Amino acid sequence: MSRLRAFIPLVILIAIGVAVGASGMLEQLSPHHIMAEQANWSHEIAARPVLTYVVYVAVLTISIATALPGPLFIIIAGGMLFGMGPAIGLSLVGELLGSLLLFYAARHAFSAGKRPPPKFVERVRQGYQTNPVSYTLFLRLVPLFPFGGITVALAWLRCPVWLFTLATALGGVIMLVFETAIGAGLSQSIAEGQGLTPNLITEPHIWLPLVGLGLLALVPVVVKRFRSGSD
Repeated sequence: MSRLRAFIPLVILIAIGVAVGASGMLEQLSPHHIMAEQANWSHEIAARPVLTYVVYVAVLTISIATALPGPLFIIIAGGMLFGMGPAIGLSLVGELLGSLLLFYAARHAFSAGKRPPPKFVERVRQGYQTNPVSYTLFLRLVPLFPFGGITVALAWLRCPVWLFTLATALGGVIMLVFETAIGAGLSQSIAEGQGLTPNLITEPHIWLPLVGLGLLALVPVVVKRFRSGSD
């Protein structure tokens, strides 16, 4: 019974995610919708900047804490609405808060029970503990892995909170630079009177961040080649 109770925080986060996804709230932050409502959004941000910042951080926090598939679009929307500088700062706060909520909920769930874990689980955890800093940074910096899935995995591996927070902040800043740049580029295109057309991909302020994300995705290949060459 105590083990079931330990999963309650995780179940609550999942339920909130399902409710938010079903409500259609995240559709309000799609690039198409923001482009259509750009004037209204800009007016609201100018009139109530603090409130809009808080709402944006809260939405991103909930999205990440519940492992919803929409954080990327929210972050791009932040770049469109606030510009790169403010968007990176606000998105980093939302990422850290959401990740820590999910991390603590998952760790609470995995810590329940008095029976020793299976030998396979213990071997995996021992392998991680031999070099936790390298493993954690690698998992957080490689964009091929789902953000929420890595958060749960690091909780299962008993990653120290300080290391989890540091790796999430470092990986978050690197990814946010590219993701918010895409949003800021879309906003620039709106200001220049362009719409969401295939021609946008030829604009430097759009394709350069995409190239950056693509290069980050090659990190695992480079690391694998480097390790195989050094053996």
